[in-house]
Amino acid sequence: MSDEELAKDLGPLAALTIGVGTMIGAGIFVLPGEAVASAGPLAAVAFVLGGGIALLTAFSASELGTAMPKSGGAYFYVNRALGPLFGSIAGWGNWIGLAFASAFYVYGFGEYIVRMGGLTFGPLDLYVISLSAAQVIGIGAALLFITVNYVGAKETGTLQNVIVLILVGILTVFTAFGVMNADLSTLRPIVPPEKGLTPLLPVTGLIFVSYLGFVQITSVGEEIKDPGRNLPRAVIGSVVLVTVIYALVLIAVLAAVETELVANNDTAVVDVASTLIGPIGAGALLLGGLLATASSANASILASSRINFAMGRNKLVSPNLNAIHPRFGTPYRSIAVTGGFIIFFLLIGDIRTLSTAGSVLHLIIYGLLNVALIVMREAEPEGYDPDYRVPFYPFTPILGAILSFALIAFIDPRVIALSGLFVVVAALWYLFYARDKTEAQGVLSEYILNRADEMPEPAVTAATSVKPDGGTYRVMVPLANPDHETDLITLASALAKQKGGTVVATHIVQVPDQTPLEKGADHVAKLDSESGALLEQARRDAETFGVDVETRTILSHRSFDEVFDAARTNDADLVVMGWGPHAHGRAEQRMDELTGDLPCDFLVLKNRGFDASRILVPTAGGPDSELGATVAKLLADEYDSDVTLLYVRDDDESAADAEAFLQEWATDHDLADATLQIEAGDPGTAIGRAAREQTMVVVGATERGLLTRLVGESLIDDIAETVDCSVLLAQRSHDRSLRERLFGGRE
Repeated sequence: MSDEELAKDLGPLAALTIGVGTMIGAGIFVLPGEAVASAGPLAAVAFVLGGGIALLTAFSASELGTAMPKSGGAYFYVNRALGPLFGSIAGWGNWIGLAFASAFYVYGFGEYIVRMGGLTFGPLDLYVISLSAAQVIGIGAALLFITVNYVGAKETGTLQNVIVLILVGILTVFTAFGVMNADLSTLRPIVPPEKGLTPLLPVTGLIFVSYLGFVQITSVGEEIKDPGRNLPRAVIGSVVLVTVIYALVLIAVLAAVETELVANNDTAVVDVASTLIGPIGAGALLLGGLLATASSANASILASSRINFAMGRNKLVSPNLNAIHPRFGTPYRSIAVTGGFIIFFLLIGDIRTLSTAGSVLHLIIYGLLNVALIVMREAEPEGYDPDYRVPFYPFTPILGAILSFALIAFIDPRVIALSGLFVVVAALWYLFYARDKTEAQGVLSEYILNRADEMPEPAVTAATSVKPDGGTYRVMVPLANPDHETDLITLASALAKQKGGTVVATHIVQVPDQTPLEKGADHVAKLDSESGALLEQARRDAETFGVDVETRTILSHRSFDEVFDAARTNDADLVVMGWGPHAHGRAEQRMDELTGDLPCDFLVLKNRGFDASRILVPTAGGPDSELGATVAKLLADEYDSDVTLLYVRDDDESAADAEAFLQEWATDHDLADATLQIEAGDPGTAIGRAAREQTMVVVGATERGLLTRLVGESLIDDIAETVDCSVLLAQRSHDRSLRERLFGGRE
């Protein structure tokens, strides 16, 4: 089974309810009692302040999410901006933090079941541990929600919609009864005279666990329809909506009953409902508590499994976790591992430790996420083009980062120490496990190392010391035509073998524009059966070279353009593809040539039978010819090929100068043993004449500008059509100015 991309099957309501459902559970049904005991009516202000701090990070998450709607959310953004060391910290922190939070939610679910059913069994002694009735029920609930997420995101979104809509309805009615019975005098003094404002920030730190849900929306950004529009609406909207709900419910509760009824009462809303509405109200709020904890657990499991999936994709954990279920289209191994963590934490933790550990780990992530936004804005990497931008930059992300980190100081020191241990473990995990496997460095590291002469020496040293050194060279082969599969895979495998790398065979299945991708995903089993033979043959062909092979099936409305996105997603170093109708002397299409650079090096094969025994490399210098020389050298090492270097001199250039240039060029590119051939006259005619005795021509991509080529054919096109042997177009990924794109340089 090959890996597939996640289908986009979460609509705006499902995305919104992932955030709302996660946050409401802890905020209203668990924490008000302890918050009011510490701060009295000031607890309502703490909830609003917590919402304000969360909103600052929501702005940053929205911008990053619209620029990079990838599975993994906050982890992905931190990893991309700050590099894999901080990515490891963010990924492990987010993943384990959500597992802690999920365990907390299902524990709370068990508590509500125990109260609703009047259950009295337990504790259940299991030698080394003792389980309460709530823990036993929580384990059952965890297994249920893990199964729901295993089946698929669409089913998760549907369940989430139902839960949250019912929950909001219950809280609306409850708040209305509170307002009708309100006595504002019970809210005074809002600031406890004996404590003043001192409890405000500690209580804000305590209740911030209530705001863990909004960033998790970005964790499923890859699955949201129209993410540029729907993602910021869902992220920001969920924070605003939940903050309003928290404030109104808590004010209504404190204005309707005496503060003493709420303080230190873990089921305060149930008792208040019983007082205001009677048994029906108490039953409704008990049901609400069940729905809230269920919603929170369900949403957290969904998001945490996607983080695990993204970390596997970046090789910070085993890439085997990337496996997509052949029927459900979900990262089922990620979900299973996440479920194991949740049940383990549920077995060993109490409800307060579970909740606060989740809170501290997420505050670390939120702080790093705001820093990541600043890095992306200041470095301006290619392709960073968000549909939404943070207001009042840079003050918003700076304030969000400072407040997120500062709130950690107001949480239980033992939990801070536990969370700090996870941070240290995550850093060590990167340094001793993932560093030699992952390859892509972060934008910050690239920015520093590309300006090493301008940067402080400690910054350059730090960036160099943690730079990833994963040496796996990845050669991606987009496959479409079975007739050409063997030769493309043979070429790619030979190059990968010489580089000690991996072949990534990719089959892009084009879905008609009229068909939503999720409908295409519904037929993934059929698609797999149609492409399975192609990919399996590719695997067998590549394995004859003794190289590692990965296979991918990608559903897309595009075919050719998707190759470039797939190269980025799969961290390809080189793409080997067939010559198509789009060919015009360069790998990319004309509009793409004008607007962007290649994600990696490209080889495009005009196949007339793969034979690398005699290779001709025409050169006039330049990065594309350099890539051609590298490829020729690798093929010569694999096949003991005879390599001929051809230089066509200008009319005003002496033969001696031309020979000196070619000899130096050959030595510089480790081809000193190659045959050197100097020609004069028309380059196309000279190359055609030299190619008569060759089995392959490796030629650099045209450097003529786009406007120039609009009025005349490219030399590369002429060569490809006139010679009898195979032609391999080599194009190196490098920066070109707009002037070079339009008017070009020497070909």
